[in-house]
Amino acid sequence: MAEVKAMMAGNLWKVIVQVGDEVTVGQQVAILESMKMEISIEAASSGTVTAILKEEGEFVNEGDVLMEIT
Repeated sequence: MAEVKAMMAGNLWKVIVQVGDEVTVGQQVAILESMKMEISIEAASSGTVTAILKEEGEFVNEGDVLMEIT
């Protein structure tokens, strides 16, 4: 299992994938908004999204797990 983590604190602006979606390494899976910038969150491994742990609009801290991929 691989975890997709926030690389900085900010608001989870958009979740692009859903549970059950197949993703590949480097695919954009979410967008984080921090300091008026949009930061792309990418999958670190290929697989299936098994859990989305944060909701759109939720504030996340650096290192928080956003979703799990197996």
